Amino acid sequence: MPHIVIEHSEDLPILPQVLVEKVHKAAFDSGLFELSTIKTRAIAYQHYELGEGKDGFIHIGASIMAGRTIEQKQMLSEQLLSCLKTYCRRSYSLSVNIYDMDADIYRKC
Repeated sequence: MPHIVIEHSEDLPILPQVLVEKVHKAAFDSGLFELSTIKTRAIAYQHYELGEGKDGFIHIGASIMAGRTIEQKQMLSEQLLSCLKTYCRRSYSLSVNIYDMDADIYRKC
């Protein structure tokens, strides 16, 4: 855990694989997860509309097992957003959301 999904406009100012690697490292650097448990992937969108003055977007959704404190989730959110700010133009819409996963219903093999 976590599952990190990076949704983004097709015209990134950084190579998608590099963005995946940077976000993956930022999640690890949070100190909340073991490196071997982090899963990060990216999805590019060709069709989208944005607010005025925005050239593109990146949204990170991080699904983590429930039980972390609000402060831990805020810190993770800030760390991931800071990572995006480092590699993206100001004209990009950047956002992050942390989702709790319920251990009673989550399954994997």
